[in-house]
Amino acid sequence: MGKIVISSNVTLDGVVQDPDGEEGFERGGWFHQYVAADDLEDWVARETQEALDVNALLLGGRSSQWFADRMMARNEGEGRVSPEWANRVRNLPKYIVSSTLEDPQWSSATFLTGDVVKEISELKRKVDGEILVYGSYQLVRTLMEHTLADELRLVVFPVVLGSGMRIFDEIGDKKPLRLVDTRKMGGSLVFHRYEFVQG
Repeated sequence: MGKIVISSNVTLDGVVQDPDGEEGFERGGWFHQYVAADDLEDWVARETQEALDVNALLLGGRSSQWFADRMMARNEGEGRVSPEWANRVRNLPKYIVSSTLEDPQWSSATFLTGDVVKEISELKRKVDGEILVYGSYQLVRTLMEHTLADELRLVVFPVVLGSGMRIFDEIGDKKPLRLVDTRKMGGSLVFHRYEFVQG
């Protein structure tokens, strides 16, 4: 049975929008503005290990394009990722939720185009191990709304933006979680790992 893991970078007030500043959001770019060298080293190590430990990726259409564009356009290891992470992400099986995309730009990609809840439920039965979700915030809300998400991992950045798209915007009901792990990363980042309390 598969386990769906949502992994995200967030600000202290829960904003996930435009961390690299490339989307044009006026308060974007917070990832690099508030991360020091020792923070980045710990962040890269955690991100790489997480990718090595999972069995598949689950992405929304826009997030799939975002990652694919950057992975295909840049050299391995350039910027904030390690070559090991880049190779792993390229080679993992990818399940993309989209009814409009025709070219996934990735190898090992399968489109999920029907009933999202039904198809992801079937995916959880089919995949043995962790299914990692990057970005994909519309999809994340669907996963949480239908109790399909099993775990939430957040790296919290030391800034309050005051506005922007938040990871928990438009959640229909309370979602209890259980804290599994929390630790400091570098000098200013904090990692939190939660399990969703089901039923």
